[in-house]
Amino acid sequence: MAVHKQAAQKFYGEGFNLRKLNELEVRKQYQIEITNRFVALENLSDGEDINRAWESSKENKKTSAKESLGLHKLKHHKPWFDDECLGLVDQKLQGRMHWVHDPSQSNVDKLNTVKREASRHFRNKKKAYLKAGIEELENNSKIKNIRDLYRGISDFKKGYQPRTNIVKDEKGDLGTDSHSVLARWRNHFSQLLNIHGVNDVRQTELHTSEPLVPELSAFELEFAIEKLKSNKSPGIDQIPAELSKAGDRTIHSEIHQLISFWNKEKLLEEWKELIIVPIYKKVEKTDCSSYRGISLLAAMYQILSNILPSRLIPYAEEITGYYQRGCRHNRSTTDHIFCTRQILERKWEYYEAVCQLYIDLKKSYV
Repeated sequence: MAVHKQAAQKFYGEGFNLRKLNELEVRKQYQIEITNRFVALENLSDGEDINRAWESSKENKKTSAKESLGLHKLKHHKPWFDDECLGLVDQKLQGRMHWVHDPSQSNVDKLNTVKREASRHFRNKKKAYLKAGIEELENNSKIKNIRDLYRGISDFKKGYQPRTNIVKDEKGDLGTDSHSVLARWRNHFSQLLNIHGVNDVRQTELHTSEPLVPELSAFELEFAIEKLKSNKSPGIDQIPAELSKAGDRTIHSEIHQLISFWNKEKLLEEWKELIIVPIYKKVEKTDCSSYRGISLLAAMYQILSNILPSRLIPYAEEITGYYQRGCRHNRSTTDHIFCTRQILERKWEYYEAVCQLYIDLKKSYV
């Protein structure tokens, strides 16, 4: 398990401006740009290195998105703090230096005047920023832009949340330097996600005829692409799902050729890696067990992961019992909850004991 700290921060500071994809002209420009630049998998042969072809294709996507969509700048903590505010801070520092060298009454008056002017300017700037933010929230409410509305409300309520850069090790001692913190996170997720000390289990060999796997159809691929969720963080390829969803037949043909290599039991090396982001849940922030790891997969690999369940579910339905309700299509746990409530009510009515067993996973793969 490899750990890197700056990769995600660097990408989030230079992300693509995906909101422009909602504009029809920009979307068409992106499709034309990617069509003109796409040459990586045009004549992909069986002997060609799939990893090298993917690297070339990935760079074409990023370049096309950068030129047609542009980059989204990193959001600062205090957007209202502009160059004029910075100039007033410099004036305060200069006035303080003059007062230190010559503590006369005139220098004291000048320093106090600069301080009052700077404080007044900062208050006005902050009020104007808050007023503009409230107007933006009102506008998002009118146009039914729910995502930006709730995000803005959350920013106003929570305010600035400092990031915790210290964690406890196995002995309970705090680690402050970046190397020890990253090592601690690596060990935590390695012990949590990897299986250690597995006992030998006797397995019965089943000799069955392996069914012929049909080729991937264009409709199946387009359906898997449409199932990709928008507004999600990208994986290690740094390509958002919106770029694949906004593409035309050129991108779909490229994805089809990449995924078609499953017949040769080949998989891109980059698809075997993922980014684990710890999300704070509860209790102490310096304890690694208080976080839940979110796995960020590559968008192209997510398309493959959408195709595989559709192929495997028909076989799984044949061996799954009727009692399994969760994680199944057109089935829910409502009936099971109703039956459980009825059993408890009847047992309580006749003062009889009842035993129930609940199994809860401590951690789960996300």
